[in-house]
Amino acid sequence: MSTQDYAASIQGVSIRVTRLDAAGNLLNDPGDSYTTSAFMRVSFTPEYEEGDEITEKSANGTICVSFKAPDTLKRVTMELAICEPDSELSQLMSGGLLLRKNMGTFAVPDRKSIGWAAPGIGDDPAGNGVAIECWSFAVKDGKRAATLPYFHWVFPFCRLRQSGDRVIENGMLASTFEGYSLGNVEFNTGLDERWEYPVATERPYAYARSSWAPTGRKGFYEWHGDLSKTISNAARTGTTATITTSTAHGFRVGDSVTVTAVTNAATLNGTKTIVSVPTTTTFTYTTTTSGTIASAAETGTALVPANSWDVTDFLSQGSTTDYNTPGGADYNADEAIDFIIASVEDPTA
Repeated sequence: MSTQDYAASIQGVSIRVTRLDAAGNLLNDPGDSYTTSAFMRVSFTPEYEEGDEITEKSANGTICVSFKAPDTLKRVTMELAICEPDSELSQLMSGGLLLRKNMGTFAVPDRKSIGWAAPGIGDDPAGNGVAIECWSFAVKDGKRAATLPYFHWVFPFCRLRQSGDRVIENGMLASTFEGYSLGNVEFNTGLDERWEYPVATERPYAYARSSWAPTGRKGFYEWHGDLSKTISNAARTGTTATITTSTAHGFRVGDSVTVTAVTNAATLNGTKTIVSVPTTTTFTYTTTTSGTIASAAETGTALVPANSWDVTDFLSQGSTTDYNTPGGADYNADEAIDFIIASVEDPTA
């Protein structure tokens, strides 16, 4: 694409809302980043501060001095409407209490978010704010663009609260949030390092064409960029290959890993699915061939490409005095922060 192809932005594909810390850094712990396609619209309007206008007249009433300072952008006002009373997204953007219930057993819990309680009177519902990303289709000549088929919209620092009427009637109860967006250079390249223009995040919003969008996902996820690690050792017992990396790899069970440049045991090369992670520097996968390969030093590479980890079943506490707060923050009853609490019901009773 030597120059722009003049594609139009058509329809919304998905949004990702990520909690920020007090300095504006993206948080990436369980319960910090929520992705969904169940939204109705994201609207935003640049808001300008009018420049001072100075006019002076001479004694005979004619204008002798006239000056108008330029209008300047001060922020972008936003509105986000979602299709359902999504408790997890509501709590992430607008504070309050996320209510969870164990749908399994005491021994094998299956925690589900089933409700939400509004912020307390006098609470700041926005907390430290969130970053909002939105993807839309890039359409050219009535079809999706062949190259870079998405628009990626970035609002790096947003403070939102619920707005409008909530009506329970013979129809859908929509949830609307409104607020504003400002620049936040701490957004940098994003959670998965896919945003290629970190300097642009000092502005209230930016967009760029993209080859990727988080389609088909709904819920909380931890994200990562490309994880590339140097292999220091390789071995195989039967059909189980064990790879050791020179530093902690950060891989997880189920990740797709590409192993390359293993020279002493070339049959271990290829794209595999990680079966287990015995230590922070080792992982195993199954090979199509069998046989013993003695442990030996290697200098290959293990790569897990940018992706996400599903963490929708993050833990929560049932205590009324010790909440598990997203972002690793300690509970403080005097501090306005987002809480997660679990049902006090014993699922075995």
